[in-house]
Amino acid sequence: MHIKQDEDFFWEGVDQGQLLAQKCTDCQTLRHPPLPRCAQCGSQAWESAELSGRGRVLTSIESIHPGRRDAEPRSVCLIDLAEGLRMVSMVTSGDISNGEQVELAFEIIDGHKLPVFRSAGDSQ
Repeated sequence: MHIKQDEDFFWEGVDQGQLLAQKCTDCQTLRHPPLPRCAQCGSQAWESAELSGRGRVLTSIESIHPGRRDAEPRSVCLIDLAEGLRMVSMVTSGDISNGEQVELAFEIIDGHKLPVFRSAGDSQ
């Protein structure tokens, strides 16, 4: 038997190609990462809300696994999403700079579909 976790809806959305956040149905506050209660009003009532997938890079690091190096450098970034939430994710574009506009993409990494970001200029 699978016990439902607060973040299950997020991963179900990823499987469907959507970036989802929780939205408090009492005060309308968006939240990510998922939590059992709204930090604004304390309500446990929420619904899922699809996010645009647009944002900008606040800061980034090159992540280097100590035991198993990646074939390509992995940029891990703090993304300031257009809806006012922040999310840590990988950026798949080459060189990325703070303030750069990014958009959502999905990639299969180690057998798992993950939300990643790419430079918004890469899709034009």
